[in-house]
Amino acid sequence: MLEQFVSSSSVDNGLVQNSPSETDVDLLDAYSCAVVSAAEKVSPSVAKIEVTQTAGRARNGEPRERHGGGSGFVFSPDGLVLTNSHVVHDASRIALSLPDGRHFPASLIGEDPATDLAVVRIDAPNLTVAELGDSQKLRVGQLAIAIGNPYGFQYTVTAGVVSALGRSLRSYSGRMIDDVIQTDASLNPGNSGGPLVSSDGHVIGVNTATIMGAQGLCFAIGINTAKFVASRLLTKGRIRRAYIGVEAQTVPLHRRIVRFYDLPKETGVIVLAAAEGSPAQKAGFREGDVIIALGGQPVAGVDDLHRLLTDTQVGVKNSMTVLRRTDKLELDIIPQELKE
Repeated sequence: MLEQFVSSSSVDNGLVQNSPSETDVDLLDAYSCAVVSAAEKVSPSVAKIEVTQTAGRARNGEPRERHGGGSGFVFSPDGLVLTNSHVVHDASRIALSLPDGRHFPASLIGEDPATDLAVVRIDAPNLTVAELGDSQKLRVGQLAIAIGNPYGFQYTVTAGVVSALGRSLRSYSGRMIDDVIQTDASLNPGNSGGPLVSSDGHVIGVNTATIMGAQGLCFAIGINTAKFVASRLLTKGRIRRAYIGVEAQTVPLHRRIVRFYDLPKETGVIVLAAAEGSPAQKAGFREGDVIIALGGQPVAGVDDLHRLLTDTQVGVKNSMTVLRRTDKLELDIIPQELKE
């Protein structure tokens, strides 16, 4: 009996240790393969960004320079790179390094401090372009892989999961960024602007911040928000926003309400608070109202609301559909221009 027990186990320092089962090995292999595959697919598009900023003048009159950096990733074949606004803000010179060893000067196309996003351009051939995913389809618990250049080291990969969705994070401009992805994939200084990647190698977010002293609290801007911001920066160089003055986040709608009103989307935007004197307060919004449409266009999440509140909405009276408990209401609202 004892011989049979010992023969199926290993003994170390008098303690019996069971050998790992084949199922455990298979699971580890699948996880490793997913991370390796995603990293190999996206890493060639990840750039190391080095920034020089003017920091006043020395006593002898010579200009002082301050150096910093971060990460970014190529998202178009003509050399467009997405990164964080705080990485390139007030930069006098921007330089990018690619994994193949090439170095290029970069020019700033535009930045949006309100979402901490920026687009820069390099003139380079034969670029590897990262594929962009859909942050609206994310689920808590799915694999998340962060790629970047922490502390100046090139192309470091960390893995974790999507810890939470619909978070709010105050940007460097002071504005709240809504619908932020929380992940426990480790981020360090220098990771800012790098991609957060799903297991299939699609970019689902732009890494932006960590909470110092809080382990496992890292945040990324959803890629759907990044797509919208990048398109506006490319066409206009900046974003002129309509403002309604609510703190909000994406929430699921009760199935009975979706069926009763025959709603096209199963999620909406819940109002957590309306700012004093804001268009939302003047329109009669209350805490707990759920926005489901603006001007007849369905609103499935905060990303949708951001996309619909464009410069064309400033000063224009429009109708916003909300759910107040079980009632469906139409509230007239006149958005104002957001002042940064």
